[in-house]
Amino acid sequence: MVYMSAGKLLHESGIIRKMSNLEQDIRRAEERSRSGRMISLFVLVCAFFGIIGGFVYWTLSDLPRVNAIEEYVPMESSKVFSGDNRLLAEFYYERRTFIPHYTIPDHVKKAFISIEDIRFYSHPGVDFIGTFRALWHDIKAKSMVQGGSTITQQLAKMLFLRPEKSLKRKIREAVLALQIEKRYTKDEILGLYLNQTYFGTRAFGIEAAAQAYFGKSAQQLTVGEAALLATLPKAPSLYSPFKNPGKSAERRKVVLNIMLKNRFITPEQHDAAMKEPIPRTPHFRRYEAPYFIEILRHQMEDRYGSEIYTAGYRIHSTIDSNMQDAAEAALLNGVMNIEKRVRPGIQASLIAVDLRTGHIKAMVGGFDFWENQFNRATQALRQPGSAFKPFVYVTALEDGMSTDDVINDSPISFRGARPGQMWSPKNYDGKYNGAVTLKTALARSLNAATVRLAGKVGIDNIIETARRLGIRSDLQPYMPIALGASDVTLIEMVGAYCVFATGKKTDLIPYARIENRDGIVVDELYPKYTEVLDEDVVSQLRILLGAVVKEGTGVRAKVLGRPVFGKTGTTNDYTDAWFIGFDDRLAVGVWVGRDDHKPIGSRETGASAALPIWIEFMKEVE
Repeated sequence: MVYMSAGKLLHESGIIRKMSNLEQDIRRAEERSRSGRMISLFVLVCAFFGIIGGFVYWTLSDLPRVNAIEEYVPMESSKVFSGDNRLLAEFYYERRTFIPHYTIPDHVKKAFISIEDIRFYSHPGVDFIGTFRALWHDIKAKSMVQGGSTITQQLAKMLFLRPEKSLKRKIREAVLALQIEKRYTKDEILGLYLNQTYFGTRAFGIEAAAQAYFGKSAQQLTVGEAALLATLPKAPSLYSPFKNPGKSAERRKVVLNIMLKNRFITPEQHDAAMKEPIPRTPHFRRYEAPYFIEILRHQMEDRYGSEIYTAGYRIHSTIDSNMQDAAEAALLNGVMNIEKRVRPGIQASLIAVDLRTGHIKAMVGGFDFWENQFNRATQALRQPGSAFKPFVYVTALEDGMSTDDVINDSPISFRGARPGQMWSPKNYDGKYNGAVTLKTALARSLNAATVRLAGKVGIDNIIETARRLGIRSDLQPYMPIALGASDVTLIEMVGAYCVFATGKKTDLIPYARIENRDGIVVDELYPKYTEVLDEDVVSQLRILLGAVVKEGTGVRAKVLGRPVFGKTGTTNDYTDAWFIGFDDRLAVGVWVGRDDHKPIGSRETGASAALPIWIEFMKEVE
């Protein structure tokens, strides 16, 4: 045929063969491209998961061991107790008292669960429902408006992590929470959280918070009080009842409503809690016996350093709370009576020491500790006046003299400090008595007789006696020292009078023992005596100091109706008034004066200003 079919023609012309080859090439190219894309996708997926895996590994590689909780020791305040076990003070950086979880009331736990983590007892440490709900709210708000962290996660953050906002921290927090939940019970976790969390007002932990906000222990918290405390961890300053009582009340209402909704409380409990008043002022603990506590704190710092604020020690001081109360009352009443006669501004101090042990049983260093911490019992250097005279007489007794030996009470003069200046000591009443016994000279506090006795035994010997008996202050080696012209402290004088009473010297002891937080005794102080005076000297000295009370300047003390011994002291122009004395149990010293060293008032002597305070105290502690 002339005409051939188109297919045959194309075929014969090689066109189909060429098209077939092209098609095959295209298909092969497509396959190579598809294969390349698959490889690229595979590489991308591997890279993605590699990056994620690397991030997770980097995030979790140095994750803390959750069993470190068992080794965790929180900072806990150290407490000071009186000898009769009354709490006097706390030393702390963070005010915290750790309490076992099983002592925390159920309604307190439920208040915190209500506002912080309502599914606490059902989730495994991470509340996925709460997390997704918080995420949804964050997406809608286009910002971080909800946290979604469980109580366990918050505990993990407090114990192990820094408070930074980052994805790494959230992942670590969640993983740690899951691990904590596997190792510890829910109640143990909740207890750790409540002991660790910060409530504002320098209160860490539920016990410190209960004390700071309500002045009571956690075990005594009402439903309303528990609900208020539960509002604080989220924002202690914002919801502080002291700064924002309105916000605090509204937030408490939210907690109580949730508690009611979940049947944690009854409607009656809810209504009663809503009516509870919002606290207005914090319960900051002021020291009792503050002047004594400050001395103790400095001694503890020297011995234990910063541990005293963090280790939870129980310091059993030597203070007797009843004696301390009596000392404070006696000084207050005594000064009030003095100020009825003179212009205001009088200060006073008192120290009482147990003769058998050297324990400080009471200490008052003034009336304005919270304005001025200057301790007039231990820091004030004042002239003791005639209260120093017993050192002269002890020196004479040790030199072989007796109480019945005679000394001449007559005018006497010495060269003064300046050329041509003479010093002539005079008796208080301006009269002289001629030959008198040592007993009479001290009982009536005769200056001229005492100075003659000092000249006989020697000033250097008197100073050496004072040093042996515990006087550390500088003593001027001149004759006026016999009449108490060198400055000393009250605590030094009381320590020396302890030696007058017993013949034995011991350091004054501020605490009996220290226990750690587990109740183990880590330190204990015992009296260490040194024999300073012979028994015969002590017996004769008691005769001398007893005569001061029976027939001399301290005769007012006879009202006590029991044997007491002591010495008055008055300085020039009535600037300082003293009485230091003892019975068979206590040595007690009282000083009265003004901080500016101006006169107390006309004729305000040791007998009229200091002795009445001493007597009032001794009446209360007999």
